[in-house]
Amino acid sequence: MKTNRKQFIKTSLLAGTAIGMNACNFDHKTTQSKTIVSTKPIVISTWRFGIQANEAAWEILKNKGKALDAVEAGVKVPEADPNERSVGLGGRPDRDGIVSLDACIMDELGNIGSVVCLENIKHAISVARAIMEKTPHVMLAGEGAYQFAISQGFPRENLLVEASEKEWKEWLLHSNYKPIANIENHDTIGMLALDEFGNLSGACTTSGMAFKMRGRVGDSPIIGAGLYVDNEIGAATATGHGEEVIRIAGSALVVELMRQGLKPEAACKEAVMRVVKLMERRNKNLKDIQVGFIALNKLGEHGAYCVQSGFNFAIQTNSRKELIDAPYYLKV
Repeated sequence: MKTNRKQFIKTSLLAGTAIGMNACNFDHKTTQSKTIVSTKPIVISTWRFGIQANEAAWEILKNKGKALDAVEAGVKVPEADPNERSVGLGGRPDRDGIVSLDACIMDELGNIGSVVCLENIKHAISVARAIMEKTPHVMLAGEGAYQFAISQGFPRENLLVEASEKEWKEWLLHSNYKPIANIENHDTIGMLALDEFGNLSGACTTSGMAFKMRGRVGDSPIIGAGLYVDNEIGAATATGHGEEVIRIAGSALVVELMRQGLKPEAACKEAVMRVVKLMERRNKNLKDIQVGFIALNKLGEHGAYCVQSGFNFAIQTNSRKELIDAPYYLKV
């Protein structure tokens, strides 16, 4: 059957209009295009101590401050808390009884700073930022990192508090190195923020796994593993068993999955499934580890996912302030 020219043009126009409507996310029931409203400013962070950390970050964000300043101020709260066993002052020591800290920070321009195996300096995150802003490097380690921190005016402090020392001495009685998921490898605060100007930044800081080998470094100070920010797409940070996060370049993977169109929670879930598959391939028991990711995109949409139950994250916006249990894979 022949189609006349007039009918062909009419059909083509209708098809083109339908495609355009779908591209604009058109709601046929209301005949109005859906508008996705950006949630900003917003800050999210890992674990329960993220509630207090977010409050400090929010003081900056609500006054139109920068996301970079907010994430640094936020994670400094648990770093300074002597009762917090996994970050900064009061962190659990390595098997030699020495507390060493790792941290990294990343801004909307791709500037990065990282510090590893830092001793006797409480605010590792601020040292990481100083490395980013005041040196030609992106990472300093050990004695060199300590010397740099002292040169920048950071005070020397003994980070091994009495309670952590007591735990270490009890551990020495058996020296059994098998970290407990959600407890001894609940070892990080990661924070992501989107500011009033639509810019993203992130920070991550930790004292690492309790009773680790001296010199052990996990994912937390490694850009692309423990933290990644792409100001065009979104940001992600990780917590838990760092060795497993490093294997998949976890945070960079989450951001790339968001670039491909996945929502934050779906991107976090896919990254966790990569961890699961590698564990299974190596005949490792998933019950022995925890890995969790949180993510934030440019629209202020957020999400999280983890290997097993027990991981939560905190969120604060103009209208919300809460702790959320992350969805998880391992159902037992």
